[in-house]
Amino acid sequence: MAISPFAVTMIEQEARSLRTRLARVRPFVMIEPMVPAAALLPSAQSAIERYLALGRRELHGMVVDFLAWLRRSSASATTAEAQRRFSFLRLRFNAMLTQFDMFNDVVTQRSETDNGIWLAGLDVVAADALALPGGYYSPPPVICYLDRGPGAAIRRARTRLPGGGENPVAIIRVPRERMIGSGIASSLIHEVGHQGASLLDLVNSLRPELQAMQRSDPAQRLAWQMWDRWISEIVADFWSLARVGVVATVGLIGVVSLPRVFVFRLNGDDPHPIPWIRVKLGCAIGQALFPHPQWRRIDRLWESMYPSAGLEPGVHDMLAQIVRAIPAFVALLVRHRPPSLRGRSLAEAFGIAARQPAALAALYRAWSAAPQRMYEASPSLVFAVLGQARSDGHVSPEEENTVLAKLLMHWALRATLDTSYLCADALRRGWPVAANGAGNVPNIA
Repeated sequence: MAISPFAVTMIEQEARSLRTRLARVRPFVMIEPMVPAAALLPSAQSAIERYLALGRRELHGMVVDFLAWLRRSSASATTAEAQRRFSFLRLRFNAMLTQFDMFNDVVTQRSETDNGIWLAGLDVVAADALALPGGYYSPPPVICYLDRGPGAAIRRARTRLPGGGENPVAIIRVPRERMIGSGIASSLIHEVGHQGASLLDLVNSLRPELQAMQRSDPAQRLAWQMWDRWISEIVADFWSLARVGVVATVGLIGVVSLPRVFVFRLNGDDPHPIPWIRVKLGCAIGQALFPHPQWRRIDRLWESMYPSAGLEPGVHDMLAQIVRAIPAFVALLVRHRPPSLRGRSLAEAFGIAARQPAALAALYRAWSAAPQRMYEASPSLVFAVLGQARSDGHVSPEEENTVLAKLLMHWALRATLDTSYLCADALRRGWPVAANGAGNVPNIA
């Protein structure tokens, strides 16, 4: 039967009310108070605002179309049909609000004293760690926020968001308990590694080689099956090691130092390697990339913290088999030449020569004599140098905390001023203003 006048009026009013509430959802740049140095980089800010504005505009159009349909079809449609269509609109509205709140959780922290500016500095660190020389991909904007828990996480750019749509930026959740120390680089750049590995399609290029090893090395089939299962997390650990060196593994120990039962637990649904294996693998990758006695020292320390003696025979034998396969697996990983790197190996693509322990130690000595030079270096290199110095016993945790707090503020300020310089210069010259991030403009700090 036709929709009654009362039903038409009620559903129409609800739809119009939804439209008015939609109009109250305003851009973050109009509602979030923060100092300029804490703001998102323009590339991230504009990507988020464009995405959300498109969603609001699309939903507004759907409401307008629904109201037109309701008036046009009130004599022929049923009340149930009208309610079904309106319910769908409400679901779309709530999906849009879910996405808004997801970004809002990130942006709101930028108004916190100190934390907001430090987060902006971490954005710069993440962007630097993701930028791989060679032009292999176009990196997306990266934004960071703090949350509870010992580990970090990422919602990668160009992946599906709740409610539909493609995420315009990479969002990295950083453990609040790691602010501020060099160990934060381990968590942050591991998550950056997930984004970088996706851009290079590393997991898909490595899997055929790992599966081939399962067939050609039957004695170690179990180990190669484990590497295949864990490969997405391993390549992220590799990225962190290649970028910041020893602090990647030392920071990892800080994350996985758990009660013994968890350190040796194999969870079939967990893409992360068994923590005990993961640290030993990190030491092996570190030794392959940056040969130095420190890796053996860390490996022995880890074994003394969590001795494998006393494990059930089946667990002990499984871990021993995986450990025996580590050298072959690391060799495969370091020499891997994915199509996305156009013939270069992973080790070659990261330019590891400049981040050897001796080079990092020399930089620390030079910066100790001329501290201003540290502020001119790339953020990921600074973390590598300070992490090496901390491992060598030259920097105390208190000194590290003070220096990194200053550096994060400096990077945030430099990115803000560089962007302002770019915009002002573009306007002066009459050029279109592009929303670029740090690193694409002159350094005037």
